[in-house]
Amino acid sequence: MLFPIKVQYYKGLAKALKVAAAVIPMPKPTLFSGADSSLEMCDAISQLGIKKLLIVTDEVLVSIGLLDSITERLSNAGVKFVIYDKILPDPTYTQVENGLKVLRKNNCEAVLAIGGGSPIDASKAIAALATNNKPIKKMAGLFKLRRAPLPFFAIPTTAGTGSEVTIVSVLSDPISHQKTPIIDPKLVPMMAALDGKLMRGLPASVTAATGMDALTHAIESYISVNATTDTEAYSLAATKLIMQNLETAVKDGNNIVARQNMAMASYYAGLAFTKASVGYVHAIAHNFGALYQTPHGLANSIVLPHVLDYSKDEITGRLADLAVASGLKTGSESKQQLANKFIKKIRTMLVEFNIPSQLDALKAEDIPKIAKLALEEAHMNYPVPKYMNQRTCESLILKMAA
Repeated sequence: MLFPIKVQYYKGLAKALKVAAAVIPMPKPTLFSGADSSLEMCDAISQLGIKKLLIVTDEVLVSIGLLDSITERLSNAGVKFVIYDKILPDPTYTQVENGLKVLRKNNCEAVLAIGGGSPIDASKAIAALATNNKPIKKMAGLFKLRRAPLPFFAIPTTAGTGSEVTIVSVLSDPISHQKTPIIDPKLVPMMAALDGKLMRGLPASVTAATGMDALTHAIESYISVNATTDTEAYSLAATKLIMQNLETAVKDGNNIVARQNMAMASYYAGLAFTKASVGYVHAIAHNFGALYQTPHGLANSIVLPHVLDYSKDEITGRLADLAVASGLKTGSESKQQLANKFIKKIRTMLVEFNIPSQLDALKAEDIPKIAKLALEEAHMNYPVPKYMNQRTCESLILKMAA
């Protein structure tokens, strides 16, 4: 009887989170959208009177010249900047702390993130550390920021994480390799630019994995027991846009319409899971990333169909809704048939995108630890529709081993 008692406790936590999400204001960034919207946001930053920015990004984006038009626009607008390009996938405390040193050394007044989820998450933490006199571990968890971060702006260059609109910054402890989320509404940027033009050079493999990440956000927020009318609308809109545009974006990276629609889908999915949260897919994927440095979108893609299979009996109607939004309804299929078609569609997409169904790095001896950490993360933070215990979680993860 121990596990059923625990489940009631976890459900109580989920209800408390739903109440908190309903009463705590969730800010949205001032949004710039469309080709060259990133340049429009540069003008807006200058109009705020900001004189010097820390630009947080990665070396690849700098090397391919993706920042050039942005830095030129900032210079023309009278905004000085320093570039910190040492952010890697799954950013660590050390990368963030080094970024803070660069910010302070150069007396930067604000932070501009340019990149995928990693630079944006790192930028959130740098901006928060600059005003909150506490180590990163003390900021981890729910609502631990006493002071507002420095002004923070985001230009996502992938359509996946939705980090430009979420209240979360996920960092990796370099010693334990555990993911530690900082969760606070103060982390939402002041402004964000969804500029599909910047995403045109993204490789097909990255486009696919980040697009599946956005789809995972849309799905997990929709099947969450904490979903609301608003989050459901965003989840369904994101799912529809992804199903209509991701394949095109993967096959034709220069299709600006598909790129822009995917950017908006990622944004909608971010709005949805900010309030409704995510679930077991993210809990397991986070631990794949921390232990094996598996890119987050890839990890989510591998885990997603397995978790949906496990939860299907509890969320048949929800999966049927997602199937309809995906354009899979062709006749008078039952909800059960639609749910099965939706999960099958996800597996078909993974094959088409050359995303593996198994994780080569996964070691059998690591599975108990991964399952334990994933369950702790999920049960204390996520309103999942169907709970699993240690043995069930281990069995599920084993299916992903090569």
